[in-house]
Amino acid sequence: MSNQKLTIVAKILAKDEKRDLVKQELLKLIDTTRSEQGCINYDLHQDNENQNLLLFYENWTSRELWKKHVNNSHLANYAKATDGAIEEFTLNEMAIIG
Repeated sequence: MSNQKLTIVAKILAKDEKRDLVKQELLKLIDTTRSEQGCINYDLHQDNENQNLLLFYENWTSRELWKKHVNNSHLANYAKATDGAIEEFTLNEMAIIG
């Protein structure tokens, strides 16, 4: 599985009063992450009905390279900056089946 392409869907629900902070911190991750080895795409979406709901759709060449991304300092900085601002976070690791 580690050499198989990996899709990540990360759902972030910001607290209402913290939406702008969370969105700005997520936007800071994009350029750095897109330049990382193994990153195929790293796209941030915002729900049209619930502006507090943000979603990253990511594709990586392997789980191993995605795990390197997860341990990078820019994600630690994001977590510190948004501490207490997230209502709910869900992450799904997915594989293509067809």
